[in-house]
Amino acid sequence: MLLASTRAACSSAGLGRRAASTIALKYSNAVFSAALSKSPQVLNKVQTELNTISSSIKSTPELNAFVTNPTLSAADRSAGLATIFSRAEGAGAKKEPVSEITKNLFAVLSDNGRLGETQGVIEGFNELVAEYKGELTVTITSATPLPKDIQTRLETSLKQSQAAQKAKTLKVQNKVNPSVLGGIVVDFGDKTIDLSVASRVNKLNSLLQQSV
Repeated sequence: MLLASTRAACSSAGLGRRAASTIALKYSNAVFSAALSKSPQVLNKVQTELNTISSSIKSTPELNAFVTNPTLSAADRSAGLATIFSRAEGAGAKKEPVSEITKNLFAVLSDNGRLGETQGVIEGFNELVAEYKGELTVTITSATPLPKDIQTRLETSLKQSQAAQKAKTLKVQNKVNPSVLGGIVVDFGDKTIDLSVASRVNKLNSLLQQSV
């Protein structure tokens, strides 16, 4: 099921970044459907494996280089996938075999030359799982870490929104991005509230250019 659906949807080559994001979402949907069709327990296992792989790629330069290098030989890709799977197995008493669904996903990504889409596929998969479980993740981006009292007040306000009241659980996280300069950007569901200084500066620059 996973192999067939992803091969059919993702066989085109030479596509741009926007199309690549669409392709990543097709993989996300395929692996989500394949895992859920087995059981909720398998879905949870696949999510744990994929998140472990994602963290390993972010923290290990060699793995990041592996997934972003489209020129590797078949032998090199096979060795790289073995390393990725060993990370997903865990260590010690918690070590257990990687699910066939996760293995199939990376086999297809490798065969189609789409390993560079790995992080996008995992992000899309997590969004589908969150939607399935009724979870709503709110991301508050600020130039510096928010003081705890301010974050608590924001969480209280966000919980009163319609989107939050429809969700079973609400998860609020604070991300730091100095480029926002000041203020905050709030992302939740398909909505974005941009209250950043950077946004106001951009609007001012736009108005100034129009008046010249």
